[in-house]
Amino acid sequence: MVIYTRAFQLGDRIKVSEYRGVVIEKTILSTRICNGNNEIITIPNSILIASSIINYSATIRDLKEPLVIDTTITLGYDVPWRLVYETLINSALETTDIVDDPEPYVWQTSLDDFYISYELRVYTNKTKSVAIGNIYTELHQHIQDKCAEAGIEIMSPHYAAVRDGHQNTIPENYLPKDYQTPGFRLHPLESLFKKNMDKDNQ
Repeated sequence: MVIYTRAFQLGDRIKVSEYRGVVIEKTILSTRICNGNNEIITIPNSILIASSIINYSATIRDLKEPLVIDTTITLGYDVPWRLVYETLINSALETTDIVDDPEPYVWQTSLDDFYISYELRVYTNKTKSVAIGNIYTELHQHIQDKCAEAGIEIMSPHYAAVRDGHQNTIPENYLPKDYQTPGFRLHPLESLFKKNMDKDNQ
């Protein structure tokens, strides 16, 4: 059945259930793959027939299309999204084994309470686990460097929960020219208690 469906060939990098690796042997009863840790995994063909198989190599070989690699970064609302797009794209363009065509691009995948999720998607013709791992590592290194150069802080979104509540998170170029950040208002405890008592007596 596996031979007839031609789901994969020897040397293809595939994923079956939680198993991922390069096909090194196909027999009537089982298929063996080698994962990124050089572990040999034997998968019964009965499982292959009943499972969905992702073939990373077939995308390049049969469709003549590169693989997509994606990574996600979350940043606060105070960082202009155009600057984020530019920074992430530049990070991708400096990464080894990333193709120029199609070009890398960025999606905004969610607008959460304290941060925006940006997904960077790039293309590569590499399929081996080691090569993919190297691409991810170098890409993340470039993202760190480029964000630092652009003055973008990569911080946990929980940081927003302890920030100065009077500081506006809207980028400065969107604020009025005469905008001034309001300061804290401090009141003596006696004054606060007096106000609460006055409200209770009304």
